[in-house]
Amino acid sequence: MENITASEVAGFGVGTFLLCATIAAPKVDAFISSSQRSSLGMCKKCGDVKLIACKKCKGSGLVKTGGLFGLGNPLDDMFLGRFESKEKPVSCVNCGAKGHFPCPECNQVCVSSSNESQ
Repeated sequence: MENITASEVAGFGVGTFLLCATIAAPKVDAFISSSQRSSLGMCKKCGDVKLIACKKCKGSGLVKTGGLFGLGNPLDDMFLGRFESKEKPVSCVNCGAKGHFPCPECNQVCVSSSNESQ
């Protein structure tokens, strides 16, 4: 790397910026959606759906086992049902195979409002 040009340095800079933007995108999206929900008077976590998807099984209720570092076949995620895997999915222990949890903020509001009416 003794003769590096200005365009190569700019390419490395743009590549680094794009990598950082890709990594930060879910956090930025969560922040924007939370602020939009609060401005509309909705629950910040669930958007008045009253359910939150399980993070372990991503709302499906099933967890795929095996794969490198616990990751499944990436082609299975892109083309659902096209590639048969030898490993059968296991029920999610985190959510009890439901795929979701009740929203804690909405439940808290429901419990407090029912206590006030009594």
